[in-house]
Amino acid sequence: MLLPRVVKGVSSNELLERGVDRRDFLKICSIAAAAVGLPAGAGVKMAEAAMAGQKPSVIWLSFQECTGCTESLLRTRFPGLAELILDLISLDYHETLMVPSGHLAEKSRMEAMEAHKGKFILVVEGSIPEKDGGIYCMIGGRTAIDILKETAEMAGAIVAIGSCSSWGGIPSAEPNPTGATGAPMILEGKTVVTIPGCPANPYNFLGTVLQYATFGTLPELDELARPKWAYGRTIHEHCPRRAHFDAGRFVEQFGDENHRLGYCLYKMGCKGPVTHANCSVQAFGEVVDAWPIGLGHPCVGCTEQKVLWRTAIHETVDIERPTNPDTYPPIGAPQGKVGAVATGVAGLVAGGLLGAGYAASKKLGDETEEEES
Repeated sequence: MLLPRVVKGVSSNELLERGVDRRDFLKICSIAAAAVGLPAGAGVKMAEAAMAGQKPSVIWLSFQECTGCTESLLRTRFPGLAELILDLISLDYHETLMVPSGHLAEKSRMEAMEAHKGKFILVVEGSIPEKDGGIYCMIGGRTAIDILKETAEMAGAIVAIGSCSSWGGIPSAEPNPTGATGAPMILEGKTVVTIPGCPANPYNFLGTVLQYATFGTLPELDELARPKWAYGRTIHEHCPRRAHFDAGRFVEQFGDENHRLGYCLYKMGCKGPVTHANCSVQAFGEVVDAWPIGLGHPCVGCTEQKVLWRTAIHETVDIERPTNPDTYPPIGAPQGKVGAVATGVAGLVAGGLLGAGYAASKKLGDETEEEES
């Protein structure tokens, strides 16, 4: 499929000046689509849209946060942030990454809102303080509440990245002196896709944004508005240490022999059984084991509002969907061959069970006939 040589968004000359030809650009888009689980044809559609100047506008608001989610996004390679900003989206406002500041920065936000009304993607990073009228987070003399509501009113899609913007995060921990809360609580009645995590896995964010940019749709969401493809299962279900849990092999103390052998961390307070996330199957920054359990520490439940900063870090939790322990006998019987007597007894037991089943079914059938007559 041929791409236009000169287009409104990115011309072939501009790509060549950056060392990227059209074939490489298509490859970048294909890698980006595959990295976040989009269909194979999504890469081509992303490339065509970008080359045709149809890059979606993104306005990124930062409130009570540590910029950890932005930092996490900066570490992605497939796609890297440079490709994402320059080729796939138009990042029109981001206080940390943009050159203008002060009144010029706010002017950029207002111009982008007006130019892309009803189409731009609003990304919210950080919690929003409600106490005392929201005075604990103000930009240009205006509260975070006012700025968020004003921008959200004109947005085409709204994404809350990180636990802080999803439900309050660290700033909302007791005693919550600023009355910090998440974007969905401020924007009641609006669909706010939440990408919790501390920080959020950048690929969970990229998958959501690129799907909207390419197809104009949002992923299927759970009851907390989290994308099901990323938060549909608990850590416990696909934990690399799950086999040790099933076999009853646990770390009893940090640094003990079981810890060195990589046994299950449940007894040390692992929150994996109640934490919905894909940390074990989607590595941060393409670094294998770059997450708590991979580094030998229990999962802390950072994607769950009722877990992190609500329960003690080493307190054990209930198993959400328990399964039977690994108590099945080995395939090879250690006692040797099965004797003839044992075989005969087993046959008698099986015959008795079959006979009892037949009798019970016949009795039930007779009772049914009597009721019908």
